[in-house]
Amino acid sequence: MTIKEFQTNSLVETRELGKKIGTSLTAGTILALTGDLGSGKTSFVQGLARGLGVPDEYYITSPTYTLINEYPGRCPLFHVDLYRLEGPDDAEEIGLSEILCSDGVVAIEWAERLSGETLGEHIAIDFEILDDESRKICVSVHE
Repeated sequence: MTIKEFQTNSLVETRELGKKIGTSLTAGTILALTGDLGSGKTSFVQGLARGLGVPDEYYITSPTYTLINEYPGRCPLFHVDLYRLEGPDDAEEIGLSEILCSDGVVAIEWAERLSGETLGEHIAIDFEILDDESRKICVSVHE
């Protein structure tokens, strides 16, 4: 497991980190995002989308109520939010297993609600609030 740690000091920097990471991702990559409410997960995915070539006319929002948002890019981006799910069976009901096997990049907010077996190989990204603007972002690869 490789671990890389970053500190961002604004929403713009969090988005820029997402964009930088997004430029290097390939189809089939799963990102497991964890962290408290307001820690920067959605801002990171906004940048990730731009790094994946999602056109600017697509505004990236948290899929808290829709559960899954799909965006076109050089490979599709599936933005998943598990916050409102009651348990692991709910993930099956929304079609998560099919998305995890897709040719897209899958970014899952509140991924701690899934088991490691469900995720398989993935990149875990944990967001920690340091103060109003600053975040510690830890990235680890799980093979």
